[in-house]
Amino acid sequence: MSAATACGTLARRLAALALAGVLALALGARADAQLPKKEDTFNISAPFAILMDYESGTVLFEKNADQLMEPSSMAKLMTVEVVFHAIKEGRLSPDDEFIISEHAWRHGGAPSHGSTMYAPIHSRVKVIDLLQGAIIQSGNDACIALAEGMAGSEDAFAKIMTERARELGLTKSVFANPTGLPDPRTHVTARELGKLARHIIRTYPEYYRFFGEREFTWNRIRQLNRNPLLAANIGADGLKTGFTKEAGYGVVASAVQNRLRLISVTNGFKDQKARADETKKLLEWGFRGFESRPLFAEGQTIGDARLYGGARGRVPLVAKGSVSLLVPRNSNDRVHARVVYTGPVRAPIEKGQQIGELRVSRGENVVLEVPLEASESVGRGNLGQRAFDAVTELVINLFRAGVQNLKTGS
Repeated sequence: MSAATACGTLARRLAALALAGVLALALGARADAQLPKKEDTFNISAPFAILMDYESGTVLFEKNADQLMEPSSMAKLMTVEVVFHAIKEGRLSPDDEFIISEHAWRHGGAPSHGSTMYAPIHSRVKVIDLLQGAIIQSGNDACIALAEGMAGSEDAFAKIMTERARELGLTKSVFANPTGLPDPRTHVTARELGKLARHIIRTYPEYYRFFGEREFTWNRIRQLNRNPLLAANIGADGLKTGFTKEAGYGVVASAVQNRLRLISVTNGFKDQKARADETKKLLEWGFRGFESRPLFAEGQTIGDARLYGGARGRVPLVAKGSVSLLVPRNSNDRVHARVVYTGPVRAPIEKGQQIGELRVSRGENVVLEVPLEASESVGRGNLGQRAFDAVTELVINLFRAGVQNLKTGS
């Protein structure tokens, strides 16, 4: 066999292997579970809504959950997360004091005629009290004081909010101020607000209790929590309401029944009553109609990722713990799971290194996303292995370019 023939045979084999790899990645791992049919899902008048399981992240219901919307005061969840994060990292103490500037007082205090904790101008207020004023009373003065105390101005703090959102995987949300007051630059999605709420509950349990407090008194003025679901007898213990004329009425809510916690985001209601009544019904629908089912046991290999330049060609992927899915009772619909990653992944790989994620879908809707990590370490391969991977990757790229040219007709 000539050198040219040998090279051609190798190229064809590698191309076949490349195609098989692409198909395997596209198909991914599969798992059968059950979710409600579209005709059985909940109906809600709000233009934006999502309901998810806190523990697994399973999406039970969604309506325009990825469309941009104005968050109004629900944006304060991002404000307090930035503060919580700074405290957790030791960059800020709950006992630190910030000054209520004239700007904070005039634009967020009593003269503003908006939601406020009524902190006196030029007074010094502890961070822990400002947090309660922002969470329980939805105080704009508290949020502005936190922003100015941490970053010097609202604009500088808003940039930190957006940067922090990206760190948390919120790719669409943008914040222009710490209060959620109308600004054309501010927008979020219902899904990302739900993810933010889930993160806050999981990461800051010592401060999450503030969201369930029924009242807070500051400057000798007693104010009730604005969340109507706290008194609705459904196990609600958070999180945040919002309203502006532009955005309508909304609420990020969480409730617990029988050790099951659900998180809902609804926005765009025309009045307060609809917000309270329909969000309550949505949560009750979730509690009544779903149960948890296991998909993968803790430590079970869910899939694998192809490596480049490694001592082995692939590395097994696992989740941090067991993977379960909240599914409706008495339903036979199937869902599919696939492993998604950007590859091949360059070696060396450390055990526990995040590689990709498991995405569980029903139809076109992703109902569950779980990060996946390497179950073992894989070192760099020898010179021959690295050379073979380089040739393989070259042929794969040529093959993909050929396929793309066929599709475009070039």
